[in-house]
Amino acid sequence: MKKMLFIVGLLVSITGVSLFASAVSQQATQATQEITMRLLTDATGIDDKSFNAASWRGILQFYGDTWDNPSKRGVSYDVVTAQTQDMFLPILLQATDEKYDLIVATSFMFGDVLMDVAGRNPNQKYLIIDVDWVNLPNVMQAVYAEHEGSYLVGAAAALKAKADGVSNPRFGFIGGIPGATITKFEVGFIQGVLSVIPDAQIVDYYVNDWGNPALAKTQAKNWYDSGVYAIYSAAGASGNGTIAQAKEYRLQGKNVWAIGVDSDQHEEGLYNATDSAVLTSMVKRVETSLMYGLNAVKNGAFTGEAITFDLQKDGVGYSTSNSALTADISAQLEAVKQRIISGQLSIASTYAQAKTLPGFPQDLHALDD
Repeated sequence: MKKMLFIVGLLVSITGVSLFASAVSQQATQATQEITMRLLTDATGIDDKSFNAASWRGILQFYGDTWDNPSKRGVSYDVVTAQTQDMFLPILLQATDEKYDLIVATSFMFGDVLMDVAGRNPNQKYLIIDVDWVNLPNVMQAVYAEHEGSYLVGAAAALKAKADGVSNPRFGFIGGIPGATITKFEVGFIQGVLSVIPDAQIVDYYVNDWGNPALAKTQAKNWYDSGVYAIYSAAGASGNGTIAQAKEYRLQGKNVWAIGVDSDQHEEGLYNATDSAVLTSMVKRVETSLMYGLNAVKNGAFTGEAITFDLQKDGVGYSTSNSALTADISAQLEAVKQRIISGQLSIASTYAQAKTLPGFPQDLHALDD
């Protein structure tokens, strides 16, 4: 009998150990099932305080990390920056060889190499930002209604000029590299300005570089000196030069403004403890698309689709961090925003479309692909 009890007790102990081990193993498996991803950026990297920074915020949000403490970086996710364009292909191939659950490329400049690599690796999932022509079943494409958000900040700048009593205000746009995506920013902004001041003068300039703030700063200085009231930059890190010049001039008491882009650039525009030279920013919520793509992979719902993140999908918007953007102006912008969402107001997204509008400039440097 004692022998029998010993055997039964032993079996119970073994079973208990087995169940415990199984539970531990299951927890370990679940822990290792957290999806892995790699972010690929251009030379401006995640510290550009603009487009790539927004992408990084979406990743941090998904993994429950913070900017100051990215604890899962290097384990569940990481980032590689291409210092030159000829690095796009090798870093994409390397990420593909390392078999991440999702590989994200944040620039349309990755489009050609991604189409080639993704076509040869059908089991690898990719997400590309600002491209809608890589029609492959393993590539999710995120594009944005930048023209809608830009319309709102254009209207904001013009409304502020009217509130300030500025006579015949001029407005400027500084772009990075010409192309269909940046054109959406420009033509949307100009339509917003003209909706408030139909005869407003518009000037534009392209840096032809995403990482040359010095060149943008020089152009901004020239324009401000010639009477330009507000400059909207959609030029990656180059646009920081516009903000820098606006800060210098507002510190000197000059009534000029910079308009931020992609992220809320209010803090970058601070020229004292409380005041910012950035009136508002066209917020392009790239983080929304990063969260969307990562959740699609996590939930087994990933498809090769092109998704437009517009005002209705909370993909674009404008910031209200600056108190100089008064409640009255914000209320008018919100009314316009609802008209766009409802379809009552349609915004042209290409230069070809915009040129047909009454009073729209015919001599811009914008390009449609």
